[in-house]
Amino acid sequence: MDDRWLSVDEIAKYLGIAKDTVYTWVTSRGMPGHKVGRFWKFKRGEIDAWVRAGGAAQGPKPQGGGK
Repeated sequence: MDDRWLSVDEIAKYLGIAKDTVYTWVTSRGMPGHKVGRFWKFKRGEIDAWVRAGGAAQGPKPQGGGK
């Protein structure tokens, strides 16, 4: 079983999204990622579970008390 850590480039390609979207989803949608030094790393199983739970489909989390 391939259980290695994936880079931002690899997870973006796996999901069919841009690298910028990966960074946005990690910070605003709770995409499961792990910071290793200055790099983000991902486990495919955690990402798959997050997508199945609707993490990729939901809108961004509210940013405080706007109108």
